[in-house]
Amino acid sequence: MGRLDGKVALITGAAAGLGESYARLMAKEGAKVVVTTSRKLAEGQKVADDIKREGGEATFIKLDVTQESEWQEVIDASIKQYGKLNIVVNNAGISIPTRIEDCPLEEWNRQMEVNATGVFLGTKHAIRAMKNNGERCSIVNIASVDAMVGEIDFPAYNASKGAVRSLSKTAALHCGDAGYQIRVNSVYPGYTYTPMMDKEAADLGLTIEQYKERVAKWHPIGHIGEAIDVAYAVVYLASDESKQVTGAELMVDGGWSAK
Repeated sequence: MGRLDGKVALITGAAAGLGESYARLMAKEGAKVVVTTSRKLAEGQKVADDIKREGGEATFIKLDVTQESEWQEVIDASIKQYGKLNIVVNNAGISIPTRIEDCPLEEWNRQMEVNATGVFLGTKHAIRAMKNNGERCSIVNIASVDAMVGEIDFPAYNASKGAVRSLSKTAALHCGDAGYQIRVNSVYPGYTYTPMMDKEAADLGLTIEQYKERVAKWHPIGHIGEAIDVAYAVVYLASDESKQVTGAELMVDGGWSAK
């Protein structure tokens, strides 16, 4: 039996990188997976098609996490197709490197909108959809080690991920107080190689190998992570193996935050 047998999972930002890794591993562990993204639509469809070709169950739906009406529509469509919703992974996020005194307001607002408001909307509507289904449910919000430590080139990103940290704890307390069978936890990746790192390197005027060498030394474990490292943590929090875990912070950062 799979660790997520009988569960339905919705994942944002699942067309590539970390989100794709979550979707593929959750499907292998038995979940029916709703793959969502607002861009890279062909890639998102391919992830869902690959899962089905490999014997899993998946569907792709376009979702802009900053639009509340789209959240309502996508969750309604997911429940209509699969009968329920058990897991939401709020993963979609963006980062734009800049120093704080040079950060344009529009870049600050955009990162807060996607990284913080998107998680708020996903958490809010996940709770509404899950609270009466009579089964154990889980919301996993993807923060970052940058919610715990400062990083000089990412002021807006750091702030937005700090918001995810606090929001997740508040939502966990709310669900417990209301008597819902919903746990809310957050995951804190360190530098993990995904296509987003390629863009960050280019934005900073570095090759990807220069960027990897620069950031690897910040991780006491001696190297940056792979997407599957974070995916295993997410699957644990999504599964009933973690039924006693809520309001928690799971670091997958190679020891960076321990310094």
